[in-house]
Amino acid sequence: MSETTRLVLPEGKKPPRHIAIIMDGNNRWAKERRKAVLSGHKAGVNSVRQVIEGCIESGVEVLTLFAFSSENWRRPALEVRGLMELFRIALDRETPKLLKNNIRLRIVGDRSRFSEDLQKRIAKAEELTSACTGLQLNVAANYGGQWDIAQAARKIAEACVRGDLAPEQIDAELFDRYTCLADLPKPDLCIRTAGEQRISNFLIWQFAYTEFYFSPLYWPDFGKVQVQEAILSFCTRERRFGKTSEQLEAEKG
Repeated sequence: MSETTRLVLPEGKKPPRHIAIIMDGNNRWAKERRKAVLSGHKAGVNSVRQVIEGCIESGVEVLTLFAFSSENWRRPALEVRGLMELFRIALDRETPKLLKNNIRLRIVGDRSRFSEDLQKRIAKAEELTSACTGLQLNVAANYGGQWDIAQAARKIAEACVRGDLAPEQIDAELFDRYTCLADLPKPDLCIRTAGEQRISNFLIWQFAYTEFYFSPLYWPDFGKVQVQEAILSFCTRERRFGKTSEQLEAEKG
């Protein structure tokens, strides 16, 4: 990465602690250029690098990227195989760079459907970066928000059967502890590229109070400048969390 330059935010404003991104438009980017579908995904890797750099320069603590949803297995088999190979290559090539830049990697999602080799590479990449103290980079792969909620419910049910929990103990706070990313701040900002305006089964539980930013650009055309524009847009918003503007003003005083 190049030498970082801190993004200047409006006075009194703080960057989002956690940004989540739905990286959309790789296929359309490739088709419009009459290129193979996988070329769009490969071009998207460069955008990931740029966005990581932009987040670090802006003071963002956590970045979560939606790389492969649980529904993406429905895509053509050739494309899925290519994506798995690209995932493997990216782990091998990018992990040393993450380590060099003090970035900790976590893969979130159901790993059981990945090949044994890929699962081992994921575990190795996470272990190598486990001591990093800079940006927390989460890559959601074979992830779905409904899966996340279901697996949390299953773990809670198992705890009840064992006698470790009683049903009356279950509330939103307890449930949250069983979801993915429970140890991290909730996403403050979700960015989606390519003009789509839906969450597509991404972080359903975690998005309760998340701000949204939609970009018309395809993911391969989205980079450091664009993510910092999204951060500046976030800084113009008033986040009330159920309160009124007057209450927030009173709390400041």
